[in-house]
Amino acid sequence: MQYLRVYTKQDILSRTHIRKFETKLGEQVLTIADARSLTSSIEKTTAEYILIGVPEDVGARANGSQGGSSTAWLPFLDCFLNIQSNDFFTGDNILVLGHFDFSEVQRLIEANAHDGQEKQEAYRHALHTIDEAVEDLVKVITASGKIPIVIGGGHNNSYPLIKGSAKGLYKAGLIPLAQINCVNLDAHTDFRPAEGRHSGNGFRYAEEDGYLQKYCVLGVHENYLQQNVWLDIVNNPFIDLITYEDIFILEKRNFIQAVAHATSFTEDGYIGLELDLDSIQNTLSAGMTPSGLTPLNARQYLTLAATDSKVAYLHICEGAATLDDGRNDPMTGKLISYLVSDFVKARE
Repeated sequence: MQYLRVYTKQDILSRTHIRKFETKLGEQVLTIADARSLTSSIEKTTAEYILIGVPEDVGARANGSQGGSSTAWLPFLDCFLNIQSNDFFTGDNILVLGHFDFSEVQRLIEANAHDGQEKQEAYRHALHTIDEAVEDLVKVITASGKIPIVIGGGHNNSYPLIKGSAKGLYKAGLIPLAQINCVNLDAHTDFRPAEGRHSGNGFRYAEEDGYLQKYCVLGVHENYLQQNVWLDIVNNPFIDLITYEDIFILEKRNFIQAVAHATSFTEDGYIGLELDLDSIQNTLSAGMTPSGLTPLNARQYLTLAATDSKVAYLHICEGAATLDDGRNDPMTGKLISYLVSDFVKARE
């Protein structure tokens, strides 16, 4: 599969700090049996979860934002593989497949586009290549009855994840139509108009193309909710949102009640479970906020939603270890590793 870099067991162990009298997750996770026969290997693996990295910031740049979301995957992987394997979380139900490498796509754009507008248009065009690659892999995984855990990368990847999961579950005979629901914890709706693919309109494209049935987004900041998007949402019975202000400022309902509402709203089908790290206060991302959710809120969200829903996939995105402007945070990867382990433990 083009652009996919498949990991071997040695790749995993090279990032695992093995210590006497301890067992790390990197020693327990599975890898693909035969990279030349990817579909067959995924179908045959005993793992329930397939972990994939999509370290790109093409979608953010297509949205006029700075890059950095490509830098979270490897710091996350280093932290995740060095979690202790124990009775709480063994890791032997996870296959670490590898990551997509779209660096050549970005390099060609940077080398050939001459101004900002031309670059933005080129990035939007390039997203079709990324969409197709991610969709194809996710379709294979979900059709095999496995759950993709996807670490981004930008929120543009919600579109191929929804589309690929809907097609895969339909192929497996698990849903009557190639449509799924989505729950998203996010400071933004990412439901901007379909003006060309970018990180701010993945859910819009999925909805307009018929792959997204119901969508509920939690924690939206009213200051960054476009009026036209707000009107589209309130006039669509299949879309719902609860703002950050309603939960934490006006206290119309508490956070746990908000998550319960989202899972109830989407309980009639499989859900894509989405978490945008720009919703978490002071977490490094292009949309970083000084006023947001706590890591505890995010961990509770994934735990409750994983317990309460039929999950098609998990997508954690928009986090960065380093941004284009030079800001960096080595803790981003560790935060994502907590979130992934919470999700798996909740389902187990």
